[in-house]
Amino acid sequence: MVMQHGTAGRLCIDLGALVANYQLIAQHVAPATVSGVVKADAYGLGAAPVSAALHAAGCRHFFVAHLCEAAILKPHLPIDTTLYILNGLPPGAEGDCVAVGAVPVLNSLEQIDSRAALARTMGRPLPGVIQVDSGMGRLGLTPEELAILRMSPERLDGIDLRLVMTHLACADDPDDGFNERQRTAFDAIAHQFPGVPRSIDNSGGAMTPGVGHGDIVRAGIALYGGAPHGQPNPMRPVIALDAYIVQLRTLEAGAGVGYGLTHRFDRPARVATISVGYADGWPRHLSNRGSAWIGGVRVPIVGRVSMDSMALDVTDVPDALLHAGAPVELIGPHQTIDDVAAQADTISYEILTRLGQRYARTYLPAPVANPDRSIMA
Repeated sequence: MVMQHGTAGRLCIDLGALVANYQLIAQHVAPATVSGVVKADAYGLGAAPVSAALHAAGCRHFFVAHLCEAAILKPHLPIDTTLYILNGLPPGAEGDCVAVGAVPVLNSLEQIDSRAALARTMGRPLPGVIQVDSGMGRLGLTPEELAILRMSPERLDGIDLRLVMTHLACADDPDDGFNERQRTAFDAIAHQFPGVPRSIDNSGGAMTPGVGHGDIVRAGIALYGGAPHGQPNPMRPVIALDAYIVQLRTLEAGAGVGYGLTHRFDRPARVATISVGYADGWPRHLSNRGSAWIGGVRVPIVGRVSMDSMALDVTDVPDALLHAGAPVELIGPHQTIDDVAAQADTISYEILTRLGQRYARTYLPAPVANPDRSIMA
């Protein structure tokens, strides 16, 4: 049972909007397959319910970052799915990965060698994905390691190679010329692995027109309603977040509010304290700069965001809307996750993944798919 009272607020997750975003991405990248990136507990929205909704819509490939995430999610996935571990495996974790039944992304020669050695020990091939560094400089085989692998392809013996992949560094800016440089570099590298499916696009790459999308795209932030390229955003919003008023008070001109009294009023003001703070994922950086909405009226955050609460200047809000327990929109029709991220000088990924566990979470179900018309991935 979900507790509705005594929580920091209400977080509503629209699985129908999630599925609509999945289908929109699938239309953009067809005939490529769309996978779901559900790392960090599906960007904070719940990997199990999110994956179930995506599976019902036709998704069969899912990506997490760590083995521990795979171990938690795997029991919730149907047998016809494949679960990949983006960060690969730390030394000594190969056997645990086999027990979980996930597919590691192999980011170095050492990871390749460990996987191949275990395959020989077990006397059967083990699935794996090779990631190559096409210019981002983060994860994946370097050009030097690729050259070594070309000279000794037997190092892959025992590995059932499911995919070769890379990651775009600048996909959120489709006009950045580095995207084409990476695509060209990856295309040349992928020829080293003939017949192996390719994956290059994240959300930004998937929603870029006029490019080849490979065989599997890895959809992340766009699934959850974040803008893949800035504005306008073609994705449907997936979450709504409301807090509630804990207490109201009237302060005189010159009075301050919050730790350090960093905001002082130049007029008499009504102040509402609400029940969300940085422990609930609301960035402290929004102190004296962020906002919320009550009844269509923008109300600025005044003073510092505290651990469990923050104050709003509600002087311009009609009195009928101001009472203990009244809802306050933090994310919704008047401000999106991208709007909040811009106010906080961050990105929508961080806003989503920081949302805490003190909200009453409600999932709006996705419509039941017609099996004859679903987009199978």
